Amino acid sequence: MGLMHFDVVTLFPDRVAAIADFGVVGRARRNGLVTMGYENPREHTSDVHRTVDDRPYGGGPGMVMKYEPLAGATAASRRRAPEGSPVVCLSPQGEVFDQATARRFAGLPGVILVAGRYEGVDERFIERHVDEELSLGDFVLSGGEVAAMAVIDAVVRLLPGVLGDDDSAAQDSFMQGLLDCPHYTRPEVVEGRNVPDVLLSGDHAGIARWRMKQALGRTFERRPDLIEKLELDDEQQVLLDEYLEEQRQ
Repeated sequence: MGLMHFDVVTLFPDRVAAIADFGVVGRARRNGLVTMGYENPREHTSDVHRTVDDRPYGGGPGMVMKYEPLAGATAASRRRAPEGSPVVCLSPQGEVFDQATARRFAGLPGVILVAGRYEGVDERFIERHVDEELSLGDFVLSGGEVAAMAVIDAVVRLLPGVLGDDDSAAQDSFMQGLLDCPHYTRPEVVEGRNVPDVLLSGDHAGIARWRMKQALGRTFERRPDLIEKLELDDEQQVLLDEYLEEQRQ
């Protein structure tokens, strides 16, 4: 088994499996750094119709995923996943998935992701089999498959050796609790707009200072909630003050 194993409990394993063939995740799987497994709750039903949902007690719209198929599928995933792999249910009721959670998962031997569907899942399954619930944000998806794929992608890129250059992950947005700085590439001039002079200077210390200033300023403007969570050191506070003063000029 590779550095990390993902197992996904889903009614649509082919949909989730597609992520294993492309991009960063596909490369990590082909290089033996990541292994993947999938378990369909329909394979753990006992009726001829392979029923995985039913009407909610108490009435109301929609259908609820049944306990038994989910419990059986999760047990099968547990047998495949390495010891120490938490069961994570993708749910609108969960904590919001963020970079800190991605880093925490990247230090684990594996993760079992349960992709919910319909109106929700039987709460007794959550109570008995789920270690934590996660959400991508305050919006509703048709199912947890897209969320599971997002979690896998975010975690895999943090594993050693996956990106080739480990600095690539270290410099990603949110790795320091900040949004990323602006990026530029050739040509030097586009429709009269120039690349900032500092990026052409060859002054590595100056470039690093400019990038941190831009990251702080961009985060302050676009995600002030992130700035509030940070304890800026003296240098970061100076850079942020400089950025704000430059914007006022």
